[in-house]
Amino acid sequence: MLRVVVMDEAGAIPIPTATVILRWTETDQVRRPVRQDVGSDGGLVLCAPPDARRATLWAEFADASSEEAVVSIARGVLHEVELRLRSGSVRTGRLIGEVRDALTNRPVVAAAISVVGGAAVAETNRRGVFILSGVPVGVHELAVRRLGYAPLDHTVAVLRGVTTEVEIGMAPQPMEMEPIVATAMRSRRLEIKGFYERKYWGELIGGATFLTEADIERRRPIFISHMIADEPGIRLQNCRLRRGSCQLVNIRASSRMLGGCPVKFYLDGTPVRALGGRMGESIDDLVRPHDIAGVEIYVSASSLAAEFGGSASQCGVVAIWTK
Repeated sequence: MLRVVVMDEAGAIPIPTATVILRWTETDQVRRPVRQDVGSDGGLVLCAPPDARRATLWAEFADASSEEAVVSIARGVLHEVELRLRSGSVRTGRLIGEVRDALTNRPVVAAAISVVGGAAVAETNRRGVFILSGVPVGVHELAVRRLGYAPLDHTVAVLRGVTTEVEIGMAPQPMEMEPIVATAMRSRRLEIKGFYERKYWGELIGGATFLTEADIERRRPIFISHMIADEPGIRLQNCRLRRGSCQLVNIRASSRMLGGCPVKFYLDGTPVRALGGRMGESIDDLVRPHDIAGVEIYVSASSLAAEFGGSASQCGVVAIWTK
């Protein structure tokens, strides 16, 4: 059996009603993850299946989560596991906004948005949309600048772990000036690849899941396949002993009652050859969680971004972008 207790980050206070997620990573058959709430004392007792040899588990509560714990199962032994929520490490929020011309209501492209006193600067895309992540919690002045428009400062409140949406109208202010040549040295890998734009619309209309570097850092999974498999409709299959590395299949897209069809993978925009099978490679053999900047998960062909379409993507797509 496993006796699990969920504590605060200091290990001093039990956290009641927190959720424990457990996956048996070494079993003779595929098993669904277990999701169960702890009691008022922060504790929970779970019985291991007879064929289980290893378990991976973590806890979640509101916007906090613990690191993953891995337990080797021994028959007849009671395993004590303490999971500490890392709530203190989440002290930022995110801003998503839209900048438009106050007269024509057209999107303002390439406007620079920054938090006064901060180093991060975002730029609006062709739809006038911008995203600022990792903004410290509190009330800030948002500076919006664009040649041909009057400078604008806007007060905005940022909450911990929450996305705040803002709409901004800029007043045109034509001016004559000499041509300017600007050289940018800042890395914009995900912006250039369209990750944040797809993420904005994917979260707006639904049908896709996006994981950022901050999401992965907060969870700290041993294998990225375990985190991807938390998406409804996707499950692990053909897990290898001693590794926990598995093939990912989409059970929503399969016409069979059992089994599933393999998910199509892209790594940095390039299709990855067929993965899976008991002796084949897994995506976990190609990339480690600490090397990943972002992940896009599409479990339905109807929600696929145009970049990942095609007959080979009917069983779903996972696009992984490295740092």
